Amino acid sequence: MRFRHTPAVGYAYLDAPTPLAFAHRGGAAAGDENTLAAFERAVAMGYRYVETDTHATADGVCVVFHDDTLDRVLGRPGRVAQLRYADLASIRKDGEPVVPRLEDVLGAWPGVRFNVDIKSDHAVDPAIEVVRRTGAADRVLLASFSDARLARVRTALGPGQATSMGQRWVTRLWVASRYGRGAQRMARAAAAQVPVRSGRLRVVDSRFLRYAHRLGVQVHVWTIDDPTEMHELLDLGVDGIMTDRVEVLRDVYRARGLWPGSVWPA
Repeated sequence: MRFRHTPAVGYAYLDAPTPLAFAHRGGAAAGDENTLAAFERAVAMGYRYVETDTHATADGVCVVFHDDTLDRVLGRPGRVAQLRYADLASIRKDGEPVVPRLEDVLGAWPGVRFNVDIKSDHAVDPAIEVVRRTGAADRVLLASFSDARLARVRTALGPGQATSMGQRWVTRLWVASRYGRGAQRMARAAAAQVPVRSGRLRVVDSRFLRYAHRLGVQVHVWTIDDPTEMHELLDLGVDGIMTDRVEVLRDVYRARGLWPGSVWPA
């Protein structure tokens, strides 16, 4: 399999050969998800697309963190939205902040493209402001399960901003792929970012991919850690894979001549 270009009209973020390789939370399988160390490791391996998440603190600072609460990742009580950034910045490991600001992450790797999942309504406006202030619009895709959050993003940042489809629009896309019609009702988005299955329902199949591609929408699949499944999805023609096991996806891409390190500058 060779690199290809899948249409995603008007989005600088996706101006790269597909299939894309995404380091999910920087490579969550290593146990230090969404940290500067995780991102540094993924970038050093050759990843040029990194998936991450953002919440906003009580004082409106966008931070890179997945959960609403601190207990799973940091082993302490507290909700991100109820803490000030100074509280989170004081939590350090080996001298580095465990919960970095989104602005600092974008600034640390200006050659990397970030897929940023906005995890709460409270984080929408702060995330928009970070993208504007850093001038990072062309290398950020803003994602969310919430179509309402994404509508706010598109209104604020304009049609050139890469966004994903929320759950409601993904459902409509899947239904439309079954009937071969409904494109006029699709929200403008750069990508549908989906699991292979939702419960017993198969989401990603040839019909779904063909219909999305007819609309100029890429299909990125999460979160795939098994090499056999990676190969199957690549054979099917997906446009990107997100993984926690960054070494495994790298090795699969290398075996197929797809590893982005061969075509992207360091």
